[in-house]
Amino acid sequence: MDGSEINANYGTIFAVPESGSKTFMSEKLNLKLIPDMVTFSQYITVLFKSPDYLFKFWNSVLLTAPIVIFQLVTAAGAAYAFAKLRGKLWNALFFIYLIIMLMPYQVTLVPNYLVADTFGLLDTRWAIILPGIFTPFAVYIISKIMRRIPKSLNEAAKLDGASEPQIFLHIYLPLCKGAFASVAILVFIDNWNMVEQPLIMFSDSSRYPLSVFLSQINSGEIGLAFAVAVIYMLPAIFIFLYGEEYLVEGIAYQSGVKG
Repeated sequence: MDGSEINANYGTIFAVPESGSKTFMSEKLNLKLIPDMVTFSQYITVLFKSPDYLFKFWNSVLLTAPIVIFQLVTAAGAAYAFAKLRGKLWNALFFIYLIIMLMPYQVTLVPNYLVADTFGLLDTRWAIILPGIFTPFAVYIISKIMRRIPKSLNEAAKLDGASEPQIFLHIYLPLCKGAFASVAILVFIDNWNMVEQPLIMFSDSSRYPLSVFLSQINSGEIGLAFAVAVIYMLPAIFIFLYGEEYLVEGIAYQSGVKG
């Protein structure tokens, strides 16, 4: 929709009341979904005329992509260790992982801030990327899948002369591809929507991702805000649609060995 049509249909919802007053809607709203005239002017403004939005979009990409990639790498090694090594010490360590996973991220914001300040990482992307890489969620999910793999496969591979790295790369990783895909989707969505971390770790607003910048869009430009929100949602929607089958498979713990 063009700006006038958006204001006519949705302007009352997004009207900013005066300080200390309330806005009452005396008429029924006409919430149209199909525009009278299709226009892409808002998208042209976002993509070509206003570089701030794309700049913040790439800030989101540069923060989220390393977290997803390296969290999967570290989680794969840690989950393989938890799956292969059993005993009281490893069970206790795995229990600590569970306790940490139950903590909301807001609980660890202050310790992460103090550590980042000590190592001089504030106002850098590493202050957000490093804590994100070593979160225990992916370790827990992938280790539960790896523990379902029969030991007979491991023993048969060793009889054939396979080393531990070969067993890990050619047996465990292929059988856990569903778990990796589901974890990647969930980790991406979680970090794509991050708000608290940038607000705490960055004092320079130019480093904010688009998730933080969305709330700062001028309320008078409703069409522009809608266009930015659509562009912001597209990566998560495409990733979910592409990996929906793997997501269901990984959550249902069905990526074990099929007979």
